[in-house]
Amino acid sequence: MTLLTTLFNGLAYGFLLFIMAIGLSVTMGMMRFVNLAHASLCMLGGYVMATALGPWGWPFLATLPLAFVATGLFSLLLERLLLRHFYAADDLTQVLLTIGLVFMSVSSVAYVWGPAFKPVQLPAWLTGQVQVGGLGLERYRLFLVGVGLLLSAAIVFGVERTRFGAMVRACVDNRRVAAASGLNVQTVFALSFAIGGGLAGLGGALSAGLLGLDPNFALRYLVYVLIVVSVGGLGSIAGTLLAALGLGLADVASKYYLPAAGGSIIYLATVVVMLWRPQGLLGRRLGHG
Repeated sequence: MTLLTTLFNGLAYGFLLFIMAIGLSVTMGMMRFVNLAHASLCMLGGYVMATALGPWGWPFLATLPLAFVATGLFSLLLERLLLRHFYAADDLTQVLLTIGLVFMSVSSVAYVWGPAFKPVQLPAWLTGQVQVGGLGLERYRLFLVGVGLLLSAAIVFGVERTRFGAMVRACVDNRRVAAASGLNVQTVFALSFAIGGGLAGLGGALSAGLLGLDPNFALRYLVYVLIVVSVGGLGSIAGTLLAALGLGLADVASKYYLPAAGGSIIYLATVVVMLWRPQGLLGRRLGHG
């Protein structure tokens, strides 16, 4: 594997992590709610896609919006029926609640879909390699980079250029001032949580063909999502993207060039960044809510 191929594979992985983590970054920045169950939403999206692709026979591209919508609706129900009652709770209570939801999701997925690895059969046009500039690049990783670029642009436009995005930014900066200005903060919370959950499901659906899918998916990638959010900075889209791409590049490069080191390099880099900037690379001091 050449250096350029390693960089490309790291970028593809990084965009995947960004899609999985951006919803958690925005909702944690807005709600100050420690939602460790976000990784379970990623897993749910993966299983929705795999079910639609396999037993239901849906085309691959049609399974992606299905994963987004299904996971978004489930996220909305979860937020309205359960999580909103714990917004005022302390961090430890929120962690215990949501980590409990993670373990429940692992058991539930194993019961519904079985404990074994779930195979995902990608369409022929996404398998194999294609020559780009003399490099043999995997078609599916090229697809992930393209989707990542499009979603990044769409998210930035949605947050920076739309009325709803302005409401989200206001709630992230200061919930009390936003509420005093006439915004329905609870509705913004619910819609943001649904969109963030939908993006998590989409990220899980896209990751199934690259990372694999089994009931331990949520536990395996929870730490990666949390690293991206913490290093990037709560509520920062650019910071989350930068952290995700950096983590993707570092993870792929370290596993190829320093396999004996395992993931220790990533965790060491995370500790250094958090000691240097506790609020994250592009994080900012959030208003009180």
